[in-house]
Amino acid sequence: MDTNLVVRALGALAHESRLAIFRALVVAGPDGMPAGEIAQQLGLAPSSLSFHLKDLSHAELVKPRQEGRFVIYTANFDAMTGLIAYLTENCCAGTNCAASDLSSCCGDKP
Repeated sequence: MDTNLVVRALGALAHESRLAIFRALVVAGPDGMPAGEIAQQLGLAPSSLSFHLKDLSHAELVKPRQEGRFVIYTANFDAMTGLIAYLTENCCAGTNCAASDLSSCCGDKP
């Protein structure tokens, strides 16, 4: 994973609202959530939500998709597992451990 992208992702997650948004999208899974539902669930104003989603999108942690007149946001599970893999790549003195084997826990489903 590119170091600049890692820094952007960690910076994006280093804010209470953006971390809450990302965690809500992880819970929602591959189906994602419409922006309005995210705002309602977290008690965020639409303008504030838009600002935070833009930052998370710029860090490639969330992906928007248009469904009719709604924008559905999903967590980018590949980016999430890539970030965790980057942070743990030298974990346990290079031996295989639970922190380095995230492929079976989550990811985009076909």
